[in-house]
Amino acid sequence: MNEDTQTVTPETLMQLRKNQPRFEGLESGHRACLGCGEALAARLVTEAAGPDVMIANATGCLEIFTTPWPESAWRLPWMHSLFENTGAIAAGMEAALKAQGKPTKVLAFAGDGGTFDIGFQSLSGMLERGHNVLFVCFDNEAYMNTGIQSSSSTPHAAMTTTSPPGSARMGKQNLKKDILSIVAAHHIPYAATASVAYPSDLRKKIRRAMEIEGPTFIQIHSPCPLGWGHDGADSIKVARLAVQTGLFPVIELESREMIGSMPIRNPKPVTDYLVLLPRFRLLFQPGAVSAIEELAHIQALADHNIKHFKLRGEGMDAQDSDGADTVCRGGMRWA
Repeated sequence: MNEDTQTVTPETLMQLRKNQPRFEGLESGHRACLGCGEALAARLVTEAAGPDVMIANATGCLEIFTTPWPESAWRLPWMHSLFENTGAIAAGMEAALKAQGKPTKVLAFAGDGGTFDIGFQSLSGMLERGHNVLFVCFDNEAYMNTGIQSSSSTPHAAMTTTSPPGSARMGKQNLKKDILSIVAAHHIPYAATASVAYPSDLRKKIRRAMEIEGPTFIQIHSPCPLGWGHDGADSIKVARLAVQTGLFPVIELESREMIGSMPIRNPKPVTDYLVLLPRFRLLFQPGAVSAIEELAHIQALADHNIKHFKLRGEGMDAQDSDGADTVCRGGMRWA
């Protein structure tokens, strides 16, 4: 702090953020479904980011359950954007703050529909122009707010209202889009994946992204009990198994190079994860067409991830998928 001008330098502000007590940017009392992964993820993100932020939030579940007129669960400056223009809105906010000489960080929030599909054009432009914005994708793998329609994030063989099973398929035919690689191809300084099952890892990545000047991106795997069909009490179990099977790799990239990953101590078969989710129920239905082949295909996808990202751990590791802090009954352990 400069005593003469009473201004805060970016370095001082970053130190203040690190030392600040726990901050709740999203209040309780919102209208999310029981066990909503997106609500937990948004809470973790805002707590880690701290109070000196502004949020641009795409249309979707998060926007709707936190801001039913005339109420709001946000304790931060927050703006509702359309599905398709969150990146553009966030870029404008960042440019205005920069013009005023303010160090406030802009966060952009969107679901997979507002990131992978409808909002990708404005996201790409924001990244390409180099705006100092942290874009967070709450990935629940479908358009949950509008009726559980398939998105390009929906995994192979998952059933949605627009990818129903039939004689030729058991659910969605295509593979989930690799959005992290696509985003990283914009040559941004930092991109990562995280899971609501591992809050310490998630919070550390948010803090890391907050420290970086330039566009950053974090994709958070966020189970949806309504769309995936599981009991809300099992959301963390489901999220953890997605990581432990290799179906959702938890990794970090800097300038397109992988700098870190969460090792998997004992990779679990994908059936441990899929059997919990009714959206994959036909894979376990006796006599279902091609069920064995489809399960083998999904297992091969997980095995490829483990090999490609070098996720297999060696022995006991306090930061692997079994040792890292996770959410449990009685509360969370905070980094």
